[in-house]
Amino acid sequence: MSEMTESVRRDDNLTSLIEINHLVKIFPPNVVALNDVSVDFQEGEIHAIVGENGAGKSTLMKILYGMIPADSGEILYRGKPIRFANPGEAIRSKIGMVHQEILLIPQYTVWENVILGMEPLGKFNRIHRDLARKQVQDRIDEFQFNLDPDAKVEDLSVAARQKVEILKLLYRDVTFLILDEPTAVLTPQEIPQLFDELRRLRNNGHTIAFISHHLDEVLELSDRISVLRKGKKVATIPASQTSESLLAEMMVGREVVFESIKETVRPGKLIFRLQNIRLQSPNKKKLLDDVNIEVKAGEIVGIAGVEGNGQLELVEVITGLATPDQGQLLINGVNLTKASILERRKYMAFVPQDRALMGSCLNASIKENLIMTHYKLNPEFTRHGHILNDKKSTEFAYEIREKFDIQLHSIEDEMKSLSGGNQQKVILGRELLLSAPFILLDQPTRGLDVGSIEYVHQQIIRMSKENRAILLLSSDLEELFRITDRILVLHRGQIVANLITNETNINEVGYLMLEGAAHGA
Repeated sequence: MSEMTESVRRDDNLTSLIEINHLVKIFPPNVVALNDVSVDFQEGEIHAIVGENGAGKSTLMKILYGMIPADSGEILYRGKPIRFANPGEAIRSKIGMVHQEILLIPQYTVWENVILGMEPLGKFNRIHRDLARKQVQDRIDEFQFNLDPDAKVEDLSVAARQKVEILKLLYRDVTFLILDEPTAVLTPQEIPQLFDELRRLRNNGHTIAFISHHLDEVLELSDRISVLRKGKKVATIPASQTSESLLAEMMVGREVVFESIKETVRPGKLIFRLQNIRLQSPNKKKLLDDVNIEVKAGEIVGIAGVEGNGQLELVEVITGLATPDQGQLLINGVNLTKASILERRKYMAFVPQDRALMGSCLNASIKENLIMTHYKLNPEFTRHGHILNDKKSTEFAYEIREKFDIQLHSIEDEMKSLSGGNQQKVILGRELLLSAPFILLDQPTRGLDVGSIEYVHQQIIRMSKENRAILLLSSDLEELFRITDRILVLHRGQIVANLITNETNINEVGYLMLEGAAHGA
């Protein structure tokens, strides 16, 4: 969009739907989340909100959505002051939000979650179940989300649950749509479909607030962009007048490098080996079918695949949460196929995709989360074998805080007091500082900002230079191309391709993810 076109659209056709003026939010005791933030959302625009983790993006939207109160400032909706007491009031005003954290009912099916609150009714005001399920199936087919409408949410992976959240709002024709990292779990082929739908909504007069760490997506989709840094608004600018590098610099206050940073390495000895792994469901469905993976010292191997093709089961087999029906797992030549989870942790660092349920204890302190596993494996963390060494634990917690720039008030605060991105930094710091020869990373940068992603990638590469063997599962193909040596494509439980990263491209990998045609396996 040219600068002239932007000006015409804004001045002649658009009026402010929502105005946020001088908003302040302070979390006890003295964490300033928002500091005099003002931003407006105009009818018929897609307005992106970008910033580092802890910059205040989600807090701003949660205040607007009625989830938390502001300490001062005002919000105008169509020129009138409003302050929603809860999300229900916001929804009744045609404001919908997809959250970064999953907010679904685990015991309900996919279609039941999607229609909740907007159920089609039949005779005697009973839910028209067949019609409701068909409406949800139509949306699943339209966006090719690879979801079973009858599956229970509690049985789905994090990525699949996020897709349900997106479907839930696509099912509703809202006036103001808030999307918090909606593309984090989508393949490159799925993202254009979602963007087309969002553009259609915009062109029909809807307003969309789009929170994302993917600056290329922000620039492609948005009309205007507001940048937050450490609770303050830095700027609001037309997307046509900026670039990825300029946005990143405004976000983090320094230049950020985007190109590939992985140097070609000569792999060392074989560290990690999955041999002929097969896994079936109770009804004999093949979940993993003769999977063979090798990772050598100094190597970073990526796993690419459309969500639901065996990634979750692969992680469960490696970590010991599932026992394969056939095959072996070896690390440094040690057969760990039947080893306990704790025994495996002597050889394996692990960053799970679900930071809330698997990666941390939200009600425990940040310090307690930072020393998990370490105090079990490192005698320096205990005295007399069972008494926690508080001095060592505190020093270690502060070391990770500094290395990973974790934004927090006190290491004694509860883990749940941190933003999602800072929770991820806690888990990454804890796991990457283990001395295990093998590192399993499952969506390690999901929810992180560009500056943090750059730092994490540097740390992963540093670990590879220390002759660690690294297996990286990621839904972000650009991430895989940036730091891996090889990319394996997982399709319907099989490894259908084994590609050298600098000898392939995103289009080829994307095609293999969807079609499963064997190439180089």
